[in-house]
Amino acid sequence: MMDIRDIREREAEFQTAADGKGIAISIRELLETDDRRRSLAAEAEALRERRNRLSREIGGMAGGDRSDMQRLKQEVRTEKAKLEHIENELQTVLHRYRYLMDRVPNLVSPDTPAGASDADNVTLSMVGIPTQFDFTPRDHVELGELHRLFDLERGVKVAGTRSYFLKGDGLRLHRAVQQLALDLLEDRGFTAMDVPLMVRTKAMRDTGFFPTGQDQAYRIEGEDAWLVGTSEVPLIAYYSDEILDPAEPIRAAGVSTCFRSEVGSAGRDVRGLYRVHQFAKVEQIVICRGEAEESEALLQEITRNAENLLDLLELPYRKVAVCIGDMSQKNYKQYDLETWMPGRDAYGETHSSSNVGDFQARRAGLRYRGEDGKLRYCHTLNNTAAATPRLLIPLIENHQRADGSIYLPPALRPYMGGREMLEVPAGRAGLFHADI
Repeated sequence: MMDIRDIREREAEFQTAADGKGIAISIRELLETDDRRRSLAAEAEALRERRNRLSREIGGMAGGDRSDMQRLKQEVRTEKAKLEHIENELQTVLHRYRYLMDRVPNLVSPDTPAGASDADNVTLSMVGIPTQFDFTPRDHVELGELHRLFDLERGVKVAGTRSYFLKGDGLRLHRAVQQLALDLLEDRGFTAMDVPLMVRTKAMRDTGFFPTGQDQAYRIEGEDAWLVGTSEVPLIAYYSDEILDPAEPIRAAGVSTCFRSEVGSAGRDVRGLYRVHQFAKVEQIVICRGEAEESEALLQEITRNAENLLDLLELPYRKVAVCIGDMSQKNYKQYDLETWMPGRDAYGETHSSSNVGDFQARRAGLRYRGEDGKLRYCHTLNNTAAATPRLLIPLIENHQRADGSIYLPPALRPYMGGREMLEVPAGRAGLFHADI
């Protein structure tokens, strides 16, 4: 959690961050609660000291005046009752203090745009132009059915809404994109890691996904275990409560299946593979020294890694600066990459890069020794290098041909048996939109 001293010194900034991120918390109430916590703690300590002193006096009165001993014993009982009352009140205040502290957001960078939602994000750059077709293009659902890449109907039958089966070349594309991303990152010094899909509540809280994002996670009933929505959680928790040596930034690439409940998104992006409950990601995380210039440079680096993947996939995309109203509690600065999706006739988010500053490090206990030997908190960063099956949407939609075949960029071909195209399966080449 954030340092209460910083919160006290920058009360207005923290309140602005909370309001901007839509987090219902009064920083003034937090500070008043902290004042009461300190006052009660001091009062309790004074009562304990007086009780202990009286007990010592009683212990030294063996054989002394009985009435004086009874008087002191009565004083001890009175002090004990007062102490119990103060300690009970202190526990109530502590509970409220921790509740509020858990909801204090990270501050945002000076260049974070103002705004209330993703509609207010600011485009910083564009690569390529939206794909133009001289035929009526199919969307990814039609292409998927034409090529038998996935089965949505049976996915819903087996697992409920927003579920799917990947099949044949759909599965091969899914794995090819992941492996391409992983190979790219390993070439750039990232250590590949397969991570646990279930983590304890502490890991979710330490990484800033709880409490404000708890409604997005799936809990394992009867256990202290949650399904992760990103390998960022186990990768940061992997280093928790350790003193690290980030003289060279720690770079890890997590590979995992991910789960998200999508509470509050009913009716949004329900067609096809855009918003599903289960997906796979290759995630970049970086842990570095707590230096603002260093973490900013690393934010640019991990964002470029994701952009390079989209370049290899030959997809048009844009980079946007995420506004405060579209940021989570933990993020200090965030970029999104949005890839052109012809079936939506719009850009759709496929990647996200975040500089979290020391927010996670404080919660998870990630520290290092500075040049003066003193312990300092690290900075942490993360980026979605590849999230599938969502990334398959622009991949197959942008690269479709008039005959229904799908072009494979050269970077993918080694993972797809050397094929240059996904040809329409035999017996399906004559199908039109209405037949699919």
